[in-house]
Amino acid sequence: MRLEEYTRLLCRESGPSGFETAAADKAEELMRPLVDEVRRDVMGNLFGLRRCGKPDAKHLLLDAHLDEVGFIVTEITEGFLRFSAIGGVDTRMLPGREVTVMGEEPLYGVIDCLPPHVLTAEQREQAIQIKDLYIDLGLTQEEAEKRVPIGTPGVFRGDLVSLQGDCISGKALDDRLCAAVLLSALEELKGEELPWDLTVMLSTQEEVGCRGAKPGIWSADPDWCIAVDVTFARTPDSAEPGTFKAGTGCTIGKGPNCSRGITDALIETAKTKNVPYSIEVLPGNSGTNGWIMQVSRQGVATAVVSVPIKYMHSPVETVRLCDAEAAVRLLSEFIRGGALK
Repeated sequence: MRLEEYTRLLCRESGPSGFETAAADKAEELMRPLVDEVRRDVMGNLFGLRRCGKPDAKHLLLDAHLDEVGFIVTEITEGFLRFSAIGGVDTRMLPGREVTVMGEEPLYGVIDCLPPHVLTAEQREQAIQIKDLYIDLGLTQEEAEKRVPIGTPGVFRGDLVSLQGDCISGKALDDRLCAAVLLSALEELKGEELPWDLTVMLSTQEEVGCRGAKPGIWSADPDWCIAVDVTFARTPDSAEPGTFKAGTGCTIGKGPNCSRGITDALIETAKTKNVPYSIEVLPGNSGTNGWIMQVSRQGVATAVVSVPIKYMHSPVETVRLCDAEAAVRLLSEFIRGGALK
């Protein structure tokens, strides 16, 4: 299966932090043919293990998170839903957005948006706050109370769309794109002898503080781990330091969250195998699960590999597939090389 198809199938599912079951179910279905063993833990993390068959084998873990940003219903007023954000949602782009409310059956709605004709000059200058917004499902108060219990989650609505060239755009590319990268790497390595045991962890609740990866890395107990996440692609209005031109490959992190041995081995792999990459300087918290995994147990040698995307945490996250394919190649060749001891 191609990387793009994995991505489409995963992004189609609704799974904000704490409510990832549908995304995990789809990921498990896709993962099962590629690994020896599949399991989930109490946090909902999904693990796929490929055994190398060697005694006392070392163990590498690759992580990508399954959750996406979203919202949760807090109140119903005249059939309209009040809500709070799950994860880092930018309120500026909420008015007029289409959403999926995750009731017993999916309910499609829109976030209310006052037309500009009725706004005062002062209102047009004010920042919008979530507390002032509602979701309109077209329901009466009685219908809404029956079909949407308080605490019902939801996400942005939409499937992936193809733009020009090899660009795709949609919701949940952060970080289901990288979950698809890991599935593609497993597919690439299928049937090959591995130098170490390999676990792919598709983790939960990253968007609310790396909550799934923390217990997940403890139960997996690897010798090394690589957090695979998205980073910032450059746009004309973005600051150049810390952003990366789309189409130039994946990124390899350097900084205190990135252990030297495994990071240097990834860089050497990229050079020798002609995988396009950039160095991403991470002077502190990488903003990925790698930050928490590195200090698990007695410490785990950790690296961070990222794929640049535009418009992060929006319903129109956009990526060039060639950058994600570079990450697939980097990870596959790194594992084949067996450079770590």
